[in-house]
Amino acid sequence: MNSDFTSIFWDCYIAIITVVSVIGCAVFLWSQSKTRVKVGAQADPDTTGHVWDGDLQEFHNPLPRWWMWLFYITVVFAVIYLILFPGLGTQFKGLLNWSSSGQHAAEVKAAQAQFGPILAQYQQTPIDQLIGQTRALQMGERIFLNNCAQCHGSDARGARGFPSLADAEWQWGSTPEAIQASVVAGRRAAMPPMAAAVGGADDVLDVAHYVLSLSNSAHDSVRAARGQGRFAACAACHGADGKGNPALGAPDLTNKIWVYGGSVAAIAETITQGRAGVMPAFKGILTDAEIHLASAYVYGLTHRPAAAPAAAPASK
Repeated sequence: MNSDFTSIFWDCYIAIITVVSVIGCAVFLWSQSKTRVKVGAQADPDTTGHVWDGDLQEFHNPLPRWWMWLFYITVVFAVIYLILFPGLGTQFKGLLNWSSSGQHAAEVKAAQAQFGPILAQYQQTPIDQLIGQTRALQMGERIFLNNCAQCHGSDARGARGFPSLADAEWQWGSTPEAIQASVVAGRRAAMPPMAAAVGGADDVLDVAHYVLSLSNSAHDSVRAARGQGRFAACAACHGADGKGNPALGAPDLTNKIWVYGGSVAAIAETITQGRAGVMPAFKGILTDAEIHLASAYVYGLTHRPAAAPAAAPASK
């Protein structure tokens, strides 16, 4: 898509404003530095015309010389900076040819050279074995905090609309492969509005009470009985028993774990309006090794490393 802000006009506009501002500051300083403070017993100093308490006047004297020289130094610094760095639009890169993207690429390259061998070593270790290695989990946790905590929380327990990664509910499966696939390609959990499929608004409430009954949550048993038949419209994804389908990302409705809330009102809202949960793909954002470590950290939140086999008793 074209934009007016990609035109060469804006480069010229920025350059002109910058140069005029620097030159204007220099000229103003030069004009002010020619003013001298009047000295001597007969001197009548200039004042601003402001008077306080009858005889307290404000003199109109120039800046101290040391202060003036500090301003001159800032002007010289600005000129040197604009020569060395890109401060005059995109057409002039500066003599040092510096750019923030170039600096970032250099820092990434240096980090990969320093940590690449360590990450590569961990990448060769299966995820279910990494959860027994403290250092690997610490690295995975830092990757998680920098990239995933914005949605799932620093404790990985999620929030409304963002699933907890520290409980027993896994919409897409809890195997290392399923977790890593979620991180690599992202997920789209889409539930369509189902109000028309189950009937009217009153039928939606009946289904909501039936859904609550699946997890033995507080519900109206009469409404739940009426909603059981209507739930057939939902069984295609959640299953006739409401235990969900990881292949579709349909959550289990029998475990009292709710991403959008477990009240009658919240469930009725979900049935009426549907839900659209999106997790972005991190392939291309994180390296394969970083994805491997982050997946190991998430897997380790609900899985414990296998206990080491007990040593055989020493023979007597």
